[in-house]
Amino acid sequence: MKKVLIIEDDKKIAEFEKDYLEANQYEVDICYTGENGIKKADENLYDLIVLDIMLPNMDGFEVCKELIKHHDIPILFVTAKNENLDKIKGLGMGATDYIVKPFEPSELVARVGAHIRRYELLTRSTMKEEDVIIRGDLTIEVKSRKVYIRGKEIFLPNKEFELLHFLASNLNIVFNKQQLLDKIWGENSYVDEATVVVHINRIRDKIEDDSLNPKYIETLWGAGYRFKNY
Repeated sequence: MKKVLIIEDDKKIAEFEKDYLEANQYEVDICYTGENGIKKADENLYDLIVLDIMLPNMDGFEVCKELIKHHDIPILFVTAKNENLDKIKGLGMGATDYIVKPFEPSELVARVGAHIRRYELLTRSTMKEEDVIIRGDLTIEVKSRKVYIRGKEIFLPNKEFELLHFLASNLNIVFNKQQLLDKIWGENSYVDEATVVVHINRIRDKIEDDSLNPKYIETLWGAGYRFKNY
Protein backbone atom coordinates (compact mmCIF):
# COMPACT_ATOMS: atom_id res chain seq x y z
CA MET A 1 0.00 0.00 0.00
CA LYS A 2 1.45 3.37 -1.04
CA LYS A 3 1.66 6.06 1.61
CA VAL A 4 0.67 9.71 1.04
CA LEU A 5 1.06 12.75 3.29
CA ILE A 6 -1.46 15.59 2.93
CA ILE A 7 -0.39 19.01 4.23
CA GLU A 8 -3.55 21.14 4.18
CA ASP A 9 -4.90 23.63 6.73
CA ASP A 10 -8.55 23.31 5.63
CA LYS A 11 -9.74 20.25 7.56
CA LYS A 12 -12.74 19.62 5.31
CA ILE A 13 -10.60 19.62 2.17
CA ALA A 14 -7.94 17.47 3.86
CA GLU A 15 -10.53 14.89 4.93
CA PHE A 16 -12.10 14.99 1.46
CA GLU A 17 -8.72 14.23 -0.14
CA LYS A 18 -7.96 11.56 2.44
CA ASP A 19 -11.30 9.77 1.94
CA TYR A 20 -10.87 9.46 -1.80
CA LEU A 21 -7.25 8.37 -1.62
CA GLU A 22 -8.04 5.76 1.02
CA ALA A 23 -10.93 4.52 -1.10
CA ASN A 24 -8.30 3.88 -3.79
CA GLN A 25 -6.05 1.86 -1.48
CA TYR A 26 -3.65 4.55 -0.32
CA GLU A 27 -2.52 4.93 3.28
CA VAL A 28 -2.91 8.61 4.18
CA ASP A 29 -1.69 10.93 6.95
CA ILE A 30 -2.80 14.55 7.40
CA CYS A 31 -0.97 17.57 8.83
CA TYR A 32 -2.65 20.97 9.13
CA THR A 33 0.50 23.12 9.29
CA GLY A 34 3.71 23.23 7.29
CA GLU A 35 5.83 22.80 10.40
CA ASN A 36 4.03 19.61 11.40
CA GLY A 37 4.17 18.39 7.81
CA ILE A 38 7.96 18.69 7.71
CA LYS A 39 8.24 16.88 11.04
CA LYS A 40 5.92 14.10 9.85
CA ALA A 41 7.90 13.68 6.62
CA ASP A 42 11.10 13.36 8.63
CA GLU A 43 9.60 10.65 10.81
CA ASN A 44 7.93 8.52 8.13
CA LEU A 45 8.47 7.17 4.64
CA TYR A 46 6.02 8.56 2.09
CA ASP A 47 5.59 7.86 -1.61
CA LEU A 48 4.13 11.30 -2.36
CA ILE A 49 3.20 14.55 -0.59
CA VAL A 50 0.08 16.58 -1.42
CA LEU A 51 0.98 20.12 -0.36
CA ASP A 52 -1.34 23.13 -0.21
CA ILE A 53 0.30 26.45 -1.11
CA MET A 54 -1.81 28.69 1.13
CA LEU A 55 -0.78 27.54 4.60
CA PRO A 56 -0.64 29.69 7.77
CA ASN A 57 2.73 30.86 9.15
CA MET A 58 4.81 28.81 6.74
CA ASP A 59 3.42 28.68 3.20
CA GLY A 60 3.68 25.76 0.80
CA PHE A 61 6.65 27.23 -1.04
CA GLU A 62 8.67 27.41 2.18
CA VAL A 63 7.58 23.90 3.15
CA CYS A 64 8.58 22.56 -0.28
CA LYS A 65 11.98 24.20 0.03
CA GLU A 66 12.60 22.44 3.35
CA LEU A 67 11.25 19.09 2.19
CA ILE A 68 13.46 18.82 -0.89
CA LYS A 69 16.56 19.43 1.23
CA HIS A 70 16.16 16.01 2.83
CA HIS A 71 13.66 14.03 0.74
CA ASP A 72 13.67 12.83 -2.84
CA ILE A 73 9.92 12.44 -3.21
CA PRO A 74 7.16 13.63 -5.57
CA ILE A 75 5.37 16.76 -4.32
CA LEU A 76 1.95 17.68 -5.72
CA PHE A 77 1.07 21.32 -5.08
CA VAL A 78 -2.59 22.20 -4.45
CA THR A 79 -3.56 25.79 -5.16
CA ALA A 80 -6.77 27.79 -5.30
CA LYS A 81 -5.12 30.31 -7.61
CA ASN A 82 -5.00 30.23 -11.39
CA GLU A 83 -2.08 32.61 -11.83
CA ASN A 84 0.76 31.09 -13.85
CA LEU A 85 3.27 32.76 -11.55
CA ASP A 86 2.39 30.49 -8.63
CA LYS A 87 2.52 27.41 -10.82
CA ILE A 88 5.88 28.31 -12.31
CA LYS A 89 7.30 29.19 -8.88
CA GLY A 90 6.16 25.92 -7.40
CA LEU A 91 7.56 23.77 -10.19
CA GLY A 92 10.77 25.77 -10.19
CA MET A 93 11.29 25.02 -6.51
CA GLY A 94 11.19 21.28 -7.06
CA ALA A 95 7.50 20.36 -6.94
CA THR A 96 6.53 17.60 -9.35
CA ASP A 97 3.15 18.98 -10.45
CA TYR A 98 0.21 21.12 -9.34
CA ILE A 99 -3.56 20.76 -9.21
CA VAL A 100 -5.97 23.71 -9.01
CA LYS A 101 -8.94 23.86 -6.63
CA PRO A 102 -11.70 22.95 -7.09
CA PHE A 103 -10.82 19.61 -8.67
CA GLU A 104 -12.56 16.31 -9.20
CA PRO A 105 -11.56 13.55 -6.76
CA SER A 106 -10.78 11.28 -9.70
CA GLU A 107 -8.24 13.83 -10.97
CA LEU A 108 -6.44 13.89 -7.61
CA VAL A 109 -6.30 10.10 -7.46
CA ALA A 110 -5.08 9.90 -11.07
CA ARG A 111 -2.35 12.51 -10.51
CA VAL A 112 -1.14 10.84 -7.32
CA GLY A 113 -0.98 7.41 -8.92
CA ALA A 114 0.71 8.66 -12.09
CA HIS A 115 3.45 10.53 -10.23
CA ILE A 116 4.19 7.67 -7.85
CA ARG A 117 4.52 5.25 -10.79
CA ARG A 118 6.66 7.71 -12.76
CA TYR A 119 8.94 8.29 -9.79
CA GLU A 120 9.39 4.55 -9.19
CA LEU A 121 10.22 3.93 -12.85
CA LEU A 122 12.69 6.83 -12.88
CA THR A 123 14.33 5.64 -9.65
CA ARG A 124 14.79 2.10 -10.95
CA SER A 125 16.10 3.24 -14.34
CA THR A 126 18.69 5.63 -12.87
CA MET A 127 19.84 3.45 -9.97
CA LYS A 128 23.54 2.68 -10.21
CA GLU A 129 25.55 0.07 -8.36
CA GLU A 130 26.78 2.65 -5.85
CA ASP A 131 23.18 3.59 -5.07
CA VAL A 132 22.62 0.19 -3.46
CA ILE A 133 24.67 -1.07 -0.52
CA ILE A 134 24.36 -4.77 0.32
CA ARG A 135 25.84 -6.07 3.55
CA GLY A 136 24.79 -9.62 4.36
CA ASP A 137 21.00 -9.65 4.73
CA LEU A 138 20.94 -5.84 4.83
CA THR A 139 20.19 -3.76 1.73
CA ILE A 140 20.35 0.04 1.67
CA GLU A 141 18.88 1.91 -1.31
CA VAL A 142 20.62 5.26 -1.05
CA LYS A 143 18.53 7.48 -3.34
CA SER A 144 15.16 6.19 -2.18
CA ARG A 145 16.44 6.07 1.43
CA LYS A 146 14.95 2.63 1.92
CA VAL A 147 16.38 -0.16 4.07
CA TYR A 148 15.57 -3.87 3.83
CA ILE A 149 16.38 -6.88 5.98
CA ARG A 150 16.02 -10.14 4.06
CA GLY A 151 13.83 -8.30 1.58
CA LYS A 152 11.48 -6.83 4.19
CA GLU A 153 11.46 -3.02 4.32
CA ILE A 154 12.11 -1.37 7.68
CA PHE A 155 11.61 2.28 8.53
CA LEU A 156 14.50 4.47 9.70
CA PRO A 157 14.04 8.21 10.38
CA ASN A 158 16.49 10.56 8.70
CA LYS A 159 19.29 10.57 11.24
CA GLU A 160 19.15 6.82 11.75
CA PHE A 161 19.31 6.30 7.99
CA GLU A 162 22.22 8.74 7.58
CA LEU A 163 24.12 7.11 10.44
CA LEU A 164 23.60 3.59 9.09
CA HIS A 165 24.47 4.68 5.54
CA PHE A 166 27.66 6.38 6.72
CA LEU A 167 28.86 3.41 8.76
CA ALA A 168 27.94 0.86 6.07
CA SER A 169 29.83 2.95 3.49
CA ASN A 170 33.02 2.90 5.61
CA LEU A 171 33.62 -0.76 6.38
CA ASN A 172 35.90 -1.67 9.27
CA ILE A 173 36.71 1.96 10.07
CA VAL A 174 36.26 2.88 13.72
CA PHE A 175 34.50 6.18 14.46
CA ASN A 176 34.17 7.63 17.93
CA LYS A 177 31.00 9.34 19.12
CA GLN A 178 32.27 12.85 18.46
CA GLN A 179 33.26 11.99 14.90
CA LEU A 180 29.80 10.57 14.25
CA LEU A 181 28.18 13.63 15.80
CA ASP A 182 30.22 15.93 13.56
CA LYS A 183 29.45 13.88 10.46
CA ILE A 184 25.71 13.28 10.95
CA TRP A 185 24.55 16.21 13.09
CA GLY A 186 27.15 18.79 12.05
CA GLU A 187 30.20 20.20 13.78
CA ASN A 188 28.32 23.14 15.29
CA SER A 189 25.39 21.14 16.64
CA TYR A 190 24.54 21.18 20.32
CA VAL A 191 23.72 17.48 20.44
CA ASP A 192 25.10 15.35 23.25
CA GLU A 193 27.23 12.26 22.54
CA ALA A 194 24.55 10.15 24.23
CA THR A 195 22.41 10.84 21.15
CA VAL A 196 24.77 8.68 19.09
CA VAL A 197 24.35 5.79 21.53
CA VAL A 198 20.57 6.11 21.42
CA HIS A 199 20.51 6.14 17.61
CA ILE A 200 22.91 3.18 17.34
CA ASN A 201 20.70 1.19 19.73
CA ARG A 202 17.57 2.05 17.73
CA ILE A 203 19.24 0.97 14.50
CA ARG A 204 20.36 -2.29 16.07
CA ASP A 205 16.84 -3.00 17.31
CA LYS A 206 15.66 -2.78 13.70
CA ILE A 207 18.42 -4.51 11.72
CA GLU A 208 19.95 -7.02 14.13
CA ASP A 209 18.58 -10.48 14.92
CA ASP A 210 19.99 -10.00 18.42
CA SER A 211 20.71 -6.38 19.30
CA LEU A 212 22.80 -7.46 22.30
CA ASN A 213 25.09 -9.45 20.02
CA PRO A 214 25.20 -7.32 16.88
CA LYS A 215 26.65 -8.69 13.67
CA TYR A 216 26.56 -5.41 11.72
CA ILE A 217 27.47 -2.45 13.95
CA GLU A 218 30.19 -3.42 16.42
CA THR A 219 31.08 -1.54 19.60
CA LEU A 220 34.77 -1.21 20.41
CA TRP A 221 34.78 -0.15 24.03
CA GLY A 222 36.71 3.06 24.57
CA ALA A 223 37.17 3.57 20.82
CA GLY A 224 33.79 3.82 19.09
CA TYR A 225 31.80 1.93 16.49
CA ARG A 226 32.54 0.20 13.22
CA PHE A 227 30.52 -1.62 10.58
CA LYS A 228 31.78 -5.17 10.07
CA ASN A 229 32.81 -6.32 6.62
CA TYR A 230 30.77 -8.97 4.81
